[in-house]
Amino acid sequence: MFDFGVSDDEPEPEPERSSSQRSRVYHQHLNGLFLSFYFVSACTNYYLGQPCDENGHALPPGTPKPATAAPENPWEPFPGEQKFRLADFLYRQEQMSQANVDELMKILALSEASSLFANHQDMYNQIDGIKHGSAPWKCFVKEIDPNLRVDAPDYEREAYQVWYRDVDTVISNILANPDFADEFDTTPYVELGPDGKQRWSDFMSGGYAWRHAVYLHGRSSTSGAMVVHMILGSDKTTVSVATGNVEYWPLYLSIGNLHNGARRAHRNGVVPIGFLAIPKSDRKYDNDDAFRAFKKKLFHRSLEAIFRSVKPAMSTPVVRMCPNGYYRRVIYDFGAYIADYPEQVLLAGVVSGWCPK
Repeated sequence: MFDFGVSDDEPEPEPERSSSQRSRVYHQHLNGLFLSFYFVSACTNYYLGQPCDENGHALPPGTPKPATAAPENPWEPFPGEQKFRLADFLYRQEQMSQANVDELMKILALSEASSLFANHQDMYNQIDGIKHGSAPWKCFVKEIDPNLRVDAPDYEREAYQVWYRDVDTVISNILANPDFADEFDTTPYVELGPDGKQRWSDFMSGGYAWRHAVYLHGRSSTSGAMVVHMILGSDKTTVSVATGNVEYWPLYLSIGNLHNGARRAHRNGVVPIGFLAIPKSDRKYDNDDAFRAFKKKLFHRSLEAIFRSVKPAMSTPVVRMCPNGYYRRVIYDFGAYIADYPEQVLLAGVVSGWCPK
């Protein structure tokens, strides 16, 4: 679905190497680097792409990363570490019920010290006040066609809700997370082992990332930017049942710059960004072509709406903070969509069981 038919006019280069070294060569244009060639036994600096300041102006080589002012209260919106750690323990680690949280607060209130939280709602309000890394859930509703015919089926009369997070905000939070500083690639690369054969490991070592960097470099103002491939995934078999004739299909996002280990470690490297509405109706519509077309249209229109916020940055770079503390000019691109075969059919708009060619 996201293959742009990239030309292979610019081949992946052969890096210099010795028989005892692994070697990498980085993409010459969309790299966001001070560094071009990397060898396991030694590093050689080549000045190519640059980090930038928060206004997008390139920084000279060797410029230290911008200093960040320490917050007055690192536990904000909590008044201190005690309340923060208690809320983290009850809400995230123990996932304690509201009734039990209320009972615990009543017990703590019996001591000389006042209760840490008045009740579960007081705790939830402070958790909801956390600004760092926040990407609030939003909702849009598929409007009902006012010109529906009188005998229109029930599924066309539903006002479907689609819940989502702002994708640009989610990606910006991933990019700015310092936990990923040592498990992050700013550029596509080709890596050869001691035997001279190409090695593939993380996403940015693949040919897809390289070819799309070549394609994107053909656009104006992208040279030196860092390409961020959006990796999506969904599983139609994992749904949340809602009221009425609707189920929700979770949609997840990660970025190709993260190493595989960081993504598997579940440190906010894979983030839920949406719950897509799945229309349900009477069994008589199971094989109805109009119902199938309706579900496909709702699915694709929902994806279009969810990714609307990143569309401008897919052609014009934007400035974002990276895990190592530097700002870089970033351009977004679709990478991969991980799905089983029925979902691939839905995404590609082909007939199940038929060859898409």
